[in-house]
Amino acid sequence: MQLSGLPEPQREFIFHRKRKWRFDLAWPELLIAVEVEGGIWTGGRHVRGEGYEADCEKYNEAQLAGWMVLRFTPGMIKKGKAGGVIETAIRKAIAGEI
Repeated sequence: MQLSGLPEPQREFIFHRKRKWRFDLAWPELLIAVEVEGGIWTGGRHVRGEGYEADCEKYNEAQLAGWMVLRFTPGMIKKGKAGGVIETAIRKAIAGEI
């Protein structure tokens, strides 16, 4: 994902050393992460009971550690709905607004 004039994300960034939780994309210096929630239309792991609960636990721990986690579906990314949100979050973080 290219965001004009903004720092590149780290992929598969481990944010919790003990649990080995990863973010799909992360800007650790800004505490911003992106998660792509796949399988929502096909009954994938993210929407089944155990997987959904595990994701809730992961996102709650990230929030408590100060992370902003932005969540998107693959469809949202393909439709161009993610880039603007991510760019706004990064620009606000750089400006100290969040």
